Amino acid sequence: MAADEGRGVVIRIVLADDHTLVRQGIRSLLALVADIELVGEAADGDDTVRVVIEKRPDVLLLDLRMPQGGGLFVVRELAARGELPPTLILTTVEDDAAVLEVVRAGARGFLLKDVTLERLIGTVRILAAGGTLIQPGLTARAERELTRHRHDAVHEDDEPFDGPESLTERELQILRLLASGYSNREIARALVVVEGTVKNHVSSILAKMGVRDRTRAVLKAADRGLL
Repeated sequence: MAADEGRGVVIRIVLADDHTLVRQGIRSLLALVADIELVGEAADGDDTVRVVIEKRPDVLLLDLRMPQGGGLFVVRELAARGELPPTLILTTVEDDAAVLEVVRAGARGFLLKDVTLERLIGTVRILAAGGTLIQPGLTARAERELTRHRHDAVHEDDEPFDGPESLTERELQILRLLASGYSNREIARALVVVEGTVKNHVSSILAKMGVRDRTRAVLKAADRGLL
């Protein structure tokens, strides 16, 4: 995140959506927020990849359905190049299965397009601070899809997970806070502990669950009914 004199830390955003009116509406809303700066826009998948690599935003707001490569293509392409920023998927209720797939590919959160400005900005700040906002229970269909593809959440290079009994009560508590989008700092404040303690717990959670990052931990936890 860039420092802008007089405004403090500014979160730089790239917005990708193939609908001009949607982009205009979100652009107008973001302009009302002092710590948000829209640094680039794109209307298709290929252009999104180019703009993100050029602008290096703090957060990418990404539509799922776009020409020349949708959200899944963009996330996979940027991840393969090591250029994937914290990515927030903007979607509709009908896109549940696709949302889960793109989250597994590396996106850090998703929201419905009819979200309020307050919720959108709050989620952007969560992602920019290193958090995630994965809500597998967004709809009943999403939860059924997650269960149906339960083994998809376990990557080939992940270790088996022995079950919730391998996690301590504190680790389960932190895991649920991670799923709600809390950053390490926010968890530390909520639990009245130092941030280093939270980092140690998160490392232990990842090791026990056999996953490489927080997003996969949340997905596997949802699959096991821990959230």
